[in-house]
Amino acid sequence: MTLRARLAVALALMLAAAGARPADAAEINFITDFGFNGRHAYFYVAREKGYYKAEGFDVNFVRGQGSADAIKKVAAGVATFGFADAGSLVLARGNDGVPVKLVSIVYARPPQAIFAIKGNGIASARDLEGKTVADTASSSVRLLFPAFAKAAGIDANKVKWVVAEGSALPSLLANGRADAICQFSVGEPLIAAATAPKEIVRIDYKDSGLDYYGNGLIASEETIAKNPDQVRAFVRATVKGMKDAFANPTEAAAIMAKYQKELSPAVIEGETRLVSELAEVKGKPLGQIDPKSIAGTVEVMSANFTLKNPVPPAELFAPGFVE
Repeated sequence: MTLRARLAVALALMLAAAGARPADAAEINFITDFGFNGRHAYFYVAREKGYYKAEGFDVNFVRGQGSADAIKKVAAGVATFGFADAGSLVLARGNDGVPVKLVSIVYARPPQAIFAIKGNGIASARDLEGKTVADTASSSVRLLFPAFAKAAGIDANKVKWVVAEGSALPSLLANGRADAICQFSVGEPLIAAATAPKEIVRIDYKDSGLDYYGNGLIASEETIAKNPDQVRAFVRATVKGMKDAFANPTEAAAIMAKYQKELSPAVIEGETRLVSELAEVKGKPLGQIDPKSIAGTVEVMSANFTLKNPVPPAELFAPGFVE
């Protein structure tokens, strides 16, 4: 081997050791629904284990400020892919004509839930009648409560609502200033930590028989049309991260904690386990979108929110991106 060849090999090894990005890697932005939380651990697993890099991506994680924010930024091209609530996407398309679609689903079951302190008189949905429930003004848990109440067979008008900041909800529950609070089911570890040593009760919307989707991966119609292979590759890498995280939540927690040091590994692990409860559907590939649940999502949102224009279910998602 010539001196020039040896130097070339040495340089290549140095670049590989330094984690240099392949020349053909695409640097893209991925935006979360809200902040960086334990429920996002599988994205970090996909990055840490090189699944994104193997597909030719150098992924920057962007902190989202809510599903509506993520949808707008994906539509504007600020982020190539995002993680957002399917219900929020119905509103975005119906009211603003935002050209964004779901390409894979993560929360295949309704994630909305209501939490109470165990032993304080709330053990089931029916016990909510006559009680005070606290939530933020625009929370989907509160806004979809009429649909949940109808499915659960309770009178929604017998529940009193108190508006509060999201960060204050756990303390309201712990101090007894609210009989119950609202949160996605994946937020249980944070609520449990805030209310300890008191035990909590979780009442899930999914247990009422409602069939609609929560969060999933989104992309703009332009990206879907022009770069379908890129969409398929991103979904493939993310699903690999999901599979690993669900199989070993402890490892997933350790990985994410390296990047988000303010998060407790125990909380990350707990949230990851709860995400798997929403994501894994028996007999179906992880991430696959079911047109029936898409139709259910549109139906629930149309019945509980005002839409300027109807949203045909087929326009809410792009099929064929989950292997």
